[in-house]
Amino acid sequence: MISREPAAAGLDANNAMAAAGAPAAREPIVAGRPLILAACMAASFMAAVEATIIATAMPSIATDLGGFGLFSWVFSAYMLTQAATIPVYGRLADIYGRRRIFYVGATLFLLGSTLCGFSRSMVQLVIFRAIQGLGAGGVQPIANTIVGDIYAPVERARVQGMLSGVFGVSAVIGPSLGAFIVQYGAWPVVFWINLPLGIAAIAMIAAFLPEHVQSRPHEVDYRGSLLLLAAIAMLMLLMQGTGLSPLARAAAAAVFLLSGVTLVLHERRVAEPMLPLELWRHRVILSSSVGSLVTGTLMMGVTAYLPTYIQGNMGRGPDVSAAILALMSVVWVLGSTTAGLSMPRTTYRRIATAGSLLLIAGAAALIALTPARGPLWAGTGAVLIGLGMGFCNTTFMVSVQTSVAWARRGAATSSTMFLRFLGQSLGAAVFGAVLNASLGAREGATGALDHLMDASWRATVAPTALTHLIAATTTAMRHAYCLTGALAVLALILAMTYPPGLGPATQSQLR
Repeated sequence: MISREPAAAGLDANNAMAAAGAPAAREPIVAGRPLILAACMAASFMAAVEATIIATAMPSIATDLGGFGLFSWVFSAYMLTQAATIPVYGRLADIYGRRRIFYVGATLFLLGSTLCGFSRSMVQLVIFRAIQGLGAGGVQPIANTIVGDIYAPVERARVQGMLSGVFGVSAVIGPSLGAFIVQYGAWPVVFWINLPLGIAAIAMIAAFLPEHVQSRPHEVDYRGSLLLLAAIAMLMLLMQGTGLSPLARAAAAAVFLLSGVTLVLHERRVAEPMLPLELWRHRVILSSSVGSLVTGTLMMGVTAYLPTYIQGNMGRGPDVSAAILALMSVVWVLGSTTAGLSMPRTTYRRIATAGSLLLIAGAAALIALTPARGPLWAGTGAVLIGLGMGFCNTTFMVSVQTSVAWARRGAATSSTMFLRFLGQSLGAAVFGAVLNASLGAREGATGALDHLMDASWRATVAPTALTHLIAATTTAMRHAYCLTGALAVLALILAMTYPPGLGPATQSQLR
């Protein structure tokens, strides 16, 4: 039977109210746990790889379907609907149980995947990708929550480290797998490859995850759900809104502000809010949630713009930048696993501090990066940041899940994952703004990155012009990596806010 633990030691009075009404603690289930974990890892991989596998397949898909004007919306539709539904699924899982909500999310995801493969136009593909995203919002957070339920706090660190590594593996495999499928098969397989994984995950959860949800009356906060969906969708649209007119951006900003303010006022009045604001009054949950936002933002400075530096400023091929990002993903898995194995014998503060120091070291390497120092120096910075991300993300997830009762674990897990996702979207926009502002302030440097990434242009341009643009973009990238360093320092400050001596072993003894 699934464990429904009371709030862990260290909950303040406000967060203790969040655990009110939870059943008495029970021991986590033992039978079938490896199979349930395998199902959760398969489901998480399925949703995570969908964000990367399509990148290398989209040129072929757009050529076949036409409608290049909607190219970016194939990505945005998935990200928007996924982000907007993550907190909603988490709260529903706390009300109705993990299995039912996982079935809903996984089924919607598989339906969207099936329909994507049958698309006959880009408009259809965008609509079906939105359905996919609606399901993905319920797959990853609920899979993480299930793992938090079935393992005790001292075990949770190890298995969450393994689950965190799924994201690194998907980042490595996804683009190569997409390119392979398009080259040797048909592009619909890019979407249909999810079907066996999803069906197997649903079957394994149904067969091995017993769940007995306590029957009691609930008031589903439908209004709060709609307000939350509207606010998140508008925020993500603003961040990803390529091609939006000024009027459309202003309208989206107005809807976001109105929805957000109304949501906060509404959630403070209802008995069972869709977004339990009291969770943020807990010291550990606040530190971990803000930490997820910060590290998610920081990560984009590396994954989105380091390949541009290597190819544009250093003149190296895409294979070099791909190898560096792959290495970063591999050490991310290593960092997650190491943190998970070490955490039961130490504290959250020490693991998060170690991860933050690695992030600072990696940011320092990137700030000092010059084209002359070459890919090895860039790879060193990326490896340090990958290790730091593995340490930090595992700490954030385990500390949040161990600090709340069963009745709030779905909402707490989902909010942490949502803020990480939000940070990634925010990071893409913020780092892009820093680069554009820096290049715009330098004479003749506007559009420098586009020129430097064009191999034919580099071969014909005068050496003095090439040197000027490389110098301009090197300075702009250094400004962006100074922002990375500032975020890493902020992560260290947040790590120091964890209570001293608090770790999964301590919480396990006191739960």
